[in-house]
Amino acid sequence: MQASSGFSVSRPALKSLALAVTLALGAGAAMAQEKVLRIAMTAGDIPRTSGQPDQGFEGNRFTGIPLYDALTQWDLSKADKPSELVPGLALSWEVDAKDKTKWLFKLRPGVKFHDGSAFTADAVVWNVNKVLDKEAEQFDPAQVGVTASRMPTLKSAKKIDDLTVELTTSEPDSFLPINLSNLFMASPAHWAKKLAAVPASVSGKAERSKAAWTAFAADPSGTGPFKGARLVPRERFEMVKNTGYWDPKRTPTIDKVVLLPLPEANSRTAALMSGQVDWIEAPAPDAMDAIKARGFKVYSNLQPHIWPWQFSFVEGSPWLDKRVRHAANLCVDRASMKQLLNGQMEPATGIFEPGHPWRGSPSFQIKYDVKAAQALMTQAGFSASKPIKVKIQTSASGSGQMQPLPMNEFIQQNLKECFFDVEFDVVEWNTLFSGWRLGAKDPGANKASATNVTAATMDPFFAMVRFVSTKSFPPLSNNWGFYSNKAVDAVVDKARTTFDAKERDKALAELHTLVVDESPFLFVAHDVGPRAMSAKVGNVVQPQSWFIDIATMTMK
Repeated sequence: MQASSGFSVSRPALKSLALAVTLALGAGAAMAQEKVLRIAMTAGDIPRTSGQPDQGFEGNRFTGIPLYDALTQWDLSKADKPSELVPGLALSWEVDAKDKTKWLFKLRPGVKFHDGSAFTADAVVWNVNKVLDKEAEQFDPAQVGVTASRMPTLKSAKKIDDLTVELTTSEPDSFLPINLSNLFMASPAHWAKKLAAVPASVSGKAERSKAAWTAFAADPSGTGPFKGARLVPRERFEMVKNTGYWDPKRTPTIDKVVLLPLPEANSRTAALMSGQVDWIEAPAPDAMDAIKARGFKVYSNLQPHIWPWQFSFVEGSPWLDKRVRHAANLCVDRASMKQLLNGQMEPATGIFEPGHPWRGSPSFQIKYDVKAAQALMTQAGFSASKPIKVKIQTSASGSGQMQPLPMNEFIQQNLKECFFDVEFDVVEWNTLFSGWRLGAKDPGANKASATNVTAATMDPFFAMVRFVSTKSFPPLSNNWGFYSNKAVDAVVDKARTTFDAKERDKALAELHTLVVDESPFLFVAHDVGPRAMSAKVGNVVQPQSWFIDIATMTMK
């Protein structure tokens, strides 16, 4: 396959798109008096605004980090080195030297929620219980799936004093501070007001909680640099600047941010080119030259984010034979795929590339070698006349999915040379993402033998552990394929219980060596996070992270 040489959108399609986006954006004259940033996301809906976003990590990027804060957070201020974990609502943390299942977090004083209530240890306990304690009145099953799987060892929280909280894990877990960057703090006081306003006719505890969270989502209250202002599901979400934000360095100068779901790449690109939005995620690759020629800026940076197929290991899966897994990894022409995407990817030879401290020394070298792949498939009993059938579940768009349909069609053609008969099951992005935690055995997987969900790889748990640990079987976390290997589990335990950074790096390098050699994935591409913006958007830092900080940007 080759990338097309031009970019075009039919006049009726462009006219229809312009009308729809204009209606969504509202009165332009009023907006012109404000500094307004309009963003077209790849998501098909507005990510959940109640504190624990859905829509993958695009939700964290656009409604999590702007509206809320977590105890720990990622430093998104640098483009020249990987983002590091830094204090957020917690000033400091330490594990108990005698009992490494207990952590003390010292909280930042003087922080206020958007509704004016104080952030304290009580709020931390309340937010932990909203996803872990089924008996808590604020327990929200809708937020559990996107949260509990990201911090599977967190067991409980206890207030020590107003600015100190003790967190307990089910086992020693040195990854906990990293995992907590995904637990966003919502206002207990604001939620209590929403609960009190639920009509008495709604009598059931669960129903009342659900109604309160629905009301909270429409009028959210976090501690973040932006405040929720207006929500129209599937159409738009408006945020306004929080002038009282606790961090002066991240107090916004942009008055308003408008989020618009536009899951189709050409539609996003047309919206940018016609001036309907100021920023688009994942532009159409064949439109890059035209975008630049019109004076828009394209930002990209190698990100800790991988585009893979994650294989199933349930009974009867075609991927149970390691020769088949290795053959698939040798049969993909990643260099040509990079051309297809107009350079907007880097080939993956594992989760981490040479030079990374966690790379290790895999014996299996991932490269493009069709003859070697065919030989492995022949050994496994397959041929051009007797291909192996595989079914891949994917989406047409979504957070980090890059350009999933052309990429998958490219792989389909590649793998045909190596005796694979590839079938696709294309589902909506949030459905695919939700099914990631339910696993290959769930009816929603539609008997797929692999799932194509992209993954952030900035830390050990997100990059490897949640996919290969037996303890991460669904529904606890994202070991979708039920991969289980005693040697892998042993190294995972070693890394998780090692609190010395250098020793943990050694264990993680050992783990990655096993992951590449065993190949529970088809390793395809590393995302570079292309986004195109109007020249009016200033102070843009494209970090080496899946996230980006809107709060520090400017608008001319």
